[in-house]
Amino acid sequence: MSTGAGLPLTRRQRDHQGRLQLSYWLRTASGAEEVVIEGESAVAFLREQDRERATTLLADLTGCTLRPLALSTLAHEPVCGLYADNLAHWYEALSRLEQADIGLMEEDIRPVDRYLIERGIFAGARVIEREGRTALMRDPFLPPLRLLSLDIETTLRADRILSIALQCAEEEVVLFNGSIAARPGLIPCAGERALLLAFTEQVRRLDPDLLIGWNVIGFDLRVLERRARALGIPLCLGRDDQPLRVESSQNGRWYARLNGRVVLDGIDTLKGATWQFERYSLEFVARELLGRGKLIHDPDDRGEEIQRLYREDPDALARYNLEDCRLVTAIFDKAELIPYLLERARLTGLALDKVGGSSQAFDNLYLPRLHRAGFVAPEYASGQGDLDVPGGFVMDSRPGLYRHVLVLDFKSLYPSIIRSFQIDPLGLAMGTRGDAPPEALVPGFHHAIFDRRHALLPGIIERLWQARDAAKREGNSALSQAIKIQMNACYGVLGSKVCRFFDQRLSGSITLRGHQILQQTAQRIESAYGHTVIYGDTDSVFVWLGDDWADRNTDAYGTRLATELNAWWAEQLQERFDVNSALELQYEAHYSRFLMPRMRHSDKGSKKRYAGLKRQSDGSETLVFRGLESVRTDWTPLARRFQQELYALIFNEQPWRAMLQQRVQAVMAGECDDELVYRRRIRQPLDAYTRNRPPHVRAAQQLEQQRRDEGLPPCYRVGDSVAYVMTVNGPEPAEKRRSPIDYQHYIDRQLLPVADSILPFIGESFAQLVAPQIDLF
Repeated sequence: MSTGAGLPLTRRQRDHQGRLQLSYWLRTASGAEEVVIEGESAVAFLREQDRERATTLLADLTGCTLRPLALSTLAHEPVCGLYADNLAHWYEALSRLEQADIGLMEEDIRPVDRYLIERGIFAGARVIEREGRTALMRDPFLPPLRLLSLDIETTLRADRILSIALQCAEEEVVLFNGSIAARPGLIPCAGERALLLAFTEQVRRLDPDLLIGWNVIGFDLRVLERRARALGIPLCLGRDDQPLRVESSQNGRWYARLNGRVVLDGIDTLKGATWQFERYSLEFVARELLGRGKLIHDPDDRGEEIQRLYREDPDALARYNLEDCRLVTAIFDKAELIPYLLERARLTGLALDKVGGSSQAFDNLYLPRLHRAGFVAPEYASGQGDLDVPGGFVMDSRPGLYRHVLVLDFKSLYPSIIRSFQIDPLGLAMGTRGDAPPEALVPGFHHAIFDRRHALLPGIIERLWQARDAAKREGNSALSQAIKIQMNACYGVLGSKVCRFFDQRLSGSITLRGHQILQQTAQRIESAYGHTVIYGDTDSVFVWLGDDWADRNTDAYGTRLATELNAWWAEQLQERFDVNSALELQYEAHYSRFLMPRMRHSDKGSKKRYAGLKRQSDGSETLVFRGLESVRTDWTPLARRFQQELYALIFNEQPWRAMLQQRVQAVMAGECDDELVYRRRIRQPLDAYTRNRPPHVRAAQQLEQQRRDEGLPPCYRVGDSVAYVMTVNGPEPAEKRRSPIDYQHYIDRQLLPVADSILPFIGESFAQLVAPQIDLF
């Protein structure tokens, strides 16, 4: 009997009355309910040859059993299954077997996850009663989800909460710690204890499915939990009576444990959806995406201003607090983050709050198919790993300033190579077995051979490919992006030791085939069409048509060139490998002017660095930079703006010398100080920098020392961006600069490299042009 369908929000496994219990909170059409699954077992696999020894080791664990199975390893060894009906015995069994060096397979897959993926439940699930037991089955239902945006304001030391703002679609409320005139949406609380109790009550009343915020776990929820613990208040924010738990992993990432509600951090969610920003502060991202920012704009004064508003203008603080909630909600909406997460879940089975997860997504797609084929996954990352496997192909470039350069791009090159050449873990295992007929085999690299009859991954990629094409036709950008990320990840995980299917024969057969395809494409263009290929990078070739190209119907010519090359590749692959080509070369861009710069202090062409005037479909032109200072966040705004202006003038053959000289004069006169700030990220804890202390680290350490002297907590964490300027006494934090700026540093290290990346191609030199101006100072 069906009892309804819903989306699993959170999942939990535990022992209950000595038996494994799986718990899923489902968001249904009418609300949220907990579904409890009984009678399941934790499962792992080991070689049949180890079963007798394992039976002896586990004899006293009555909850564990070993059973022979009609399954094999990828090395064609029979396996048996290890089953445990409770987690306590399960973990003890794994520990004993590992200590005895008995190889285990798929032992890391949590029972609560395995239950879903083996049933093909990636997103929607239907609750059924079968033979007196509750179970879940796959269902396409996806409910609307209720979001609640959270933001808190605290003292500078975060040792007291001043206010808490909550915002959802229908309601906004600010809880204020202290005296303030009550009105709809503004609730005064007599102290921090009352504030936290009111907060808990509001969350229960609003009953969100998703709790969102900016650094909401690492700051807001962590502070809330710490203050609640200090005051002896259980912060029960979930849909059960269990208090909130905020935990940190070994890599420093914070996690929130709430049953029945999903917590999503805006920063992590944006990064996971491949949004990229120079900085990830709420102020910066909001201005970039929404065109508006926080109500207190200056980050240097924000902390002190919040304290002043709390004392002198509490209504203004409440407005500021609430506006931060609104900004986060608007960012989620603008970036379509929730639709993206839902499509990702439906596509891969990843939980909504899963950060990263490429390897787990691959498992979810691949393991059920592998099991149905009669095999289990290998021991974690046990494949061949001592081979010389290069990354993506990067061709030596031909430096120069060109006219009329076309870019031809292979659509999803690595996924198309997997499809074309039948690259697959099971296909490799069957192909190298030695008993397949020759017509079934497709060669790879590093002695890899793939049996096309057993390959699973090409079919997975093909279905994803077709789904992405359909999503594009329907205008479903969220689904299209989710599919693109997953298709590309199918290559990436095979070459990474975080994947159980890691084997360099797999990743090498992909990247080396990519090298071959790019090189032969370039050769074909030069021999058959007489054009020069000046550069190639991973999946693209840059074709110089010639400075004297007539530039008539160039777009049509680029499309025809790609079409003819695709036909040539289809013929080549059929003739040489007896496979159907999935390669799809596309005409991507026409640059009317194009710069391929030299490497610094070398005559060789650079790689992954170029700029050009890209011709748009309406005939207009856009200045494009790749890898150069203009798009690198570790260069100053001064250098980036200077490059954009200088290149635009030169590309368009307009006078540029006066601009260059005026910019040098302005820097030396102190008129560009706001553009001299460097921003670089901290990659490890500050105290870990001992031998090598880069400028941004030295500046950050200075600021942290000043904060310690003032009794304030540290402000920098791993991943944070440090803003600093170069002074006559070295790097100093931008907000606490004490020394005069070293203007000559900015001339030599910011303007000169930018100018001399293009000026030599037109017979000019930065030093000769600016020497008279510098002498004036």
